[in-house]
Amino acid sequence: MKVLVAITGASGFPLAVKTLKELGKKEIERHLIVSKNAHKVREQETELTSEQIEQLCEHYYKPDAIHTSICSGSYPINAMIIVPCSMNTLAKIAGGIEDNAITRAAGVNIKQERKVILVPRETPLHLAALKNMVKAKQQGCSIVPPMLAHHTKPKTIENSENFVIGKILELLGIEHTLYQEWNVKK
Repeated sequence: MKVLVAITGASGFPLAVKTLKELGKKEIERHLIVSKNAHKVREQETELTSEQIEQLCEHYYKPDAIHTSICSGSYPINAMIIVPCSMNTLAKIAGGIEDNAITRAAGVNIKQERKVILVPRETPLHLAALKNMVKAKQQGCSIVPPMLAHHTKPKTIENSENFVIGKILELLGIEHTLYQEWNVKK
Protein backbone atom coordinates (compact mmCIF):
# COMPACT_ATOMS: atom_id res chain seq x y z
CA MET A 1 0.00 0.00 0.00
CA LYS A 2 1.19 3.55 -0.82
CA VAL A 3 -0.17 6.52 1.14
CA LEU A 4 0.45 10.22 0.61
CA VAL A 5 0.50 12.25 3.82
CA ALA A 6 0.26 16.03 3.57
CA ILE A 7 0.88 18.32 6.51
CA THR A 8 -0.58 21.82 6.36
CA GLY A 9 -0.28 24.89 8.55
CA ALA A 10 -2.86 24.12 11.21
CA SER A 11 -2.12 23.20 14.79
CA GLY A 12 -1.68 19.45 15.22
CA PHE A 13 1.74 18.68 13.78
CA PRO A 14 2.26 15.87 16.34
CA LEU A 15 -0.77 14.07 14.82
CA ALA A 16 1.01 14.02 11.46
CA VAL A 17 4.20 12.67 13.02
CA LYS A 18 2.31 9.89 14.80
CA THR A 19 0.37 9.06 11.61
CA LEU A 20 3.62 8.71 9.66
CA LYS A 21 5.15 6.51 12.38
CA GLU A 22 2.08 4.25 12.58
CA LEU A 23 2.01 3.83 8.79
CA GLY A 24 5.70 2.95 8.93
CA LYS A 25 5.04 0.26 11.57
CA LYS A 26 2.53 -1.27 9.16
CA GLU A 27 5.19 -1.24 6.40
CA ILE A 28 3.16 1.12 4.25
CA GLU A 29 5.08 3.17 1.70
CA ARG A 30 4.83 6.79 2.83
CA HIS A 31 4.92 9.79 0.53
CA LEU A 32 5.04 13.21 2.20
CA ILE A 33 4.38 16.86 1.38
CA VAL A 34 4.84 19.51 4.08
CA SER A 35 3.54 23.03 3.41
CA LYS A 36 5.65 26.09 4.21
CA ASN A 37 3.20 27.13 6.94
CA ALA A 38 3.33 23.62 8.40
CA HIS A 39 7.06 24.07 8.99
CA LYS A 40 6.26 27.17 11.06
CA VAL A 41 3.79 25.13 13.12
CA ARG A 42 6.37 22.31 13.45
CA GLU A 43 8.78 24.77 15.08
CA GLN A 44 6.10 25.78 17.61
CA GLU A 45 4.73 22.32 18.42
CA THR A 46 7.70 19.95 18.18
CA GLU A 47 11.45 19.76 18.66
CA LEU A 48 11.84 18.02 15.28
CA THR A 49 13.81 19.43 12.38
CA SER A 50 12.61 19.36 8.80
CA GLU A 51 15.29 16.74 8.09
CA GLN A 52 13.90 14.50 10.85
CA ILE A 53 10.40 14.82 9.37
CA GLU A 54 11.69 13.85 5.92
CA GLN A 55 13.19 10.69 7.47
CA LEU A 56 9.67 9.54 8.42
CA CYS A 57 8.83 8.75 4.80
CA GLU A 58 10.21 6.98 1.77
CA HIS A 59 9.41 9.82 -0.66
CA TYR A 60 9.38 13.56 0.05
CA TYR A 61 7.97 16.28 -2.22
CA LYS A 62 8.23 20.06 -2.05
CA PRO A 63 4.91 21.88 -1.59
CA ASP A 64 5.33 23.88 -4.81
CA ALA A 65 6.20 20.81 -6.94
CA ILE A 66 2.81 20.75 -8.64
CA HIS A 67 4.15 18.81 -11.64
CA THR A 68 5.69 15.99 -9.61
CA SER A 69 4.59 12.37 -10.06
CA ILE A 70 2.44 12.36 -6.92
CA CYS A 71 0.25 15.03 -8.56
CA SER A 72 -0.68 12.80 -11.50
CA GLY A 73 -3.65 10.48 -11.67
CA SER A 74 -1.44 7.90 -13.38
CA TYR A 75 0.79 7.62 -10.30
CA PRO A 76 -0.28 4.53 -8.33
CA ILE A 77 -1.16 5.72 -4.84
CA ASN A 78 -3.85 4.13 -2.64
CA ALA A 79 -4.89 7.02 -0.41
CA MET A 80 -4.13 10.53 0.80
CA ILE A 81 -4.29 11.89 4.34
CA ILE A 82 -4.09 15.61 5.10
CA VAL A 83 -3.23 15.84 8.78
CA PRO A 84 -3.70 18.43 10.08
CA CYS A 85 -5.78 20.08 7.38
CA SER A 86 -5.87 23.86 7.60
CA MET A 87 -9.09 25.72 6.85
CA ASN A 88 -7.31 27.28 3.86
CA THR A 89 -6.47 23.87 2.40
CA LEU A 90 -9.97 22.59 3.17
CA ALA A 91 -11.51 25.59 1.37
CA LYS A 92 -9.31 25.05 -1.69
CA ILE A 93 -10.15 21.34 -1.87
CA ALA A 94 -13.87 22.08 -1.43
CA GLY A 95 -13.68 24.67 -4.19
CA GLY A 96 -11.55 22.60 -6.57
CA ILE A 97 -8.57 24.97 -6.41
CA GLU A 98 -5.32 23.14 -7.19
CA ASP A 99 -2.60 25.75 -6.72
CA ASN A 100 0.07 23.73 -4.88
CA ALA A 101 1.22 20.12 -4.65
CA ILE A 102 -1.10 19.35 -1.73
CA THR A 103 -4.30 20.67 -3.28
CA ARG A 104 -3.34 19.29 -6.72
CA ALA A 105 -2.72 15.82 -5.25
CA ALA A 106 -6.01 16.00 -3.35
CA GLY A 107 -7.88 16.94 -6.53
CA VAL A 108 -6.22 14.13 -8.45
CA ASN A 109 -7.04 11.56 -5.78
CA ILE A 110 -10.65 12.73 -5.61
CA LYS A 111 -10.86 12.52 -9.41
CA GLN A 112 -9.43 9.00 -9.32
CA GLU A 113 -11.97 8.09 -6.60
CA ARG A 114 -9.24 7.18 -4.14
CA LYS A 115 -9.57 7.58 -0.39
CA VAL A 116 -8.86 11.17 0.72
CA ILE A 117 -8.93 11.75 4.47
CA LEU A 118 -9.00 15.30 5.84
CA VAL A 119 -8.22 15.99 9.50
CA PRO A 120 -9.41 19.60 9.90
CA ARG A 121 -8.00 21.24 12.99
CA GLU A 122 -9.84 24.39 14.05
CA THR A 123 -12.27 25.30 16.78
CA PRO A 124 -14.80 26.76 17.00
CA LEU A 125 -15.89 26.32 13.41
CA HIS A 126 -17.47 29.14 11.43
CA LEU A 127 -20.20 28.55 8.87
CA ALA A 128 -17.87 28.68 5.84
CA ALA A 129 -15.66 25.95 7.36
CA LEU A 130 -18.69 23.76 8.01
CA LYS A 131 -19.95 24.28 4.46
CA ASN A 132 -16.50 23.47 3.08
CA MET A 133 -16.47 20.21 5.05
CA VAL A 134 -19.83 19.31 3.54
CA LYS A 135 -18.55 20.14 0.03
CA ALA A 136 -15.41 18.05 0.57
CA LYS A 137 -17.53 15.17 1.88
CA GLN A 138 -19.82 15.42 -1.17
CA GLN A 139 -16.71 15.05 -3.35
CA GLY A 140 -15.84 11.81 -1.57
CA CYS A 141 -13.45 12.94 1.16
CA SER A 142 -13.60 11.46 4.65
CA ILE A 143 -13.64 14.12 7.38
CA VAL A 144 -11.93 13.14 10.65
CA PRO A 145 -11.84 16.08 13.08
CA PRO A 146 -9.46 15.31 15.97
CA MET A 147 -12.15 15.11 18.64
CA LEU A 148 -11.97 13.73 22.15
CA ALA A 149 -13.38 10.30 22.89
CA HIS A 150 -14.00 9.72 26.57
CA HIS A 151 -15.10 6.10 26.21
CA THR A 152 -11.42 5.22 25.63
CA LYS A 153 -10.65 6.69 29.07
CA PRO A 154 -7.70 8.79 27.89
CA LYS A 155 -5.11 9.57 30.55
CA THR A 156 -2.69 11.48 28.32
CA ILE A 157 -2.66 13.59 25.19
CA GLU A 158 -1.09 10.59 23.45
CA ASN A 159 -4.15 8.49 24.33
CA SER A 160 -6.37 11.09 22.65
CA GLU A 161 -4.04 11.23 19.63
CA ASN A 162 -4.17 7.44 19.39
CA PHE A 163 -7.95 7.59 19.02
CA VAL A 164 -7.71 9.98 16.06
CA ILE A 165 -4.90 8.01 14.38
CA GLY A 166 -6.88 4.81 14.94
CA LYS A 167 -9.88 6.33 13.15
CA ILE A 168 -7.65 7.28 10.21
CA LEU A 169 -6.21 3.75 10.02
CA GLU A 170 -9.71 2.26 10.16
CA LEU A 171 -10.76 4.31 7.14
CA LEU A 172 -7.78 2.83 5.29
CA GLY A 173 -8.80 -0.69 6.32
CA ILE A 174 -5.73 -1.08 8.53
CA GLU A 175 -6.01 -2.97 11.81
CA HIS A 176 -4.55 -1.36 14.91
CA THR A 177 -4.41 -1.55 18.69
CA LEU A 178 -4.23 2.18 19.37
CA TYR A 179 -7.39 2.22 21.47
CA GLN A 180 -9.98 -0.20 22.80
CA GLU A 181 -13.14 -0.55 20.80
CA TRP A 182 -16.47 0.46 22.26
CA ASN A 183 -17.65 -2.34 24.49
CA VAL A 184 -20.92 -1.97 26.35
CA LYS A 185 -21.69 -4.78 28.73
CA LYS A 186 -25.31 -5.83 29.02
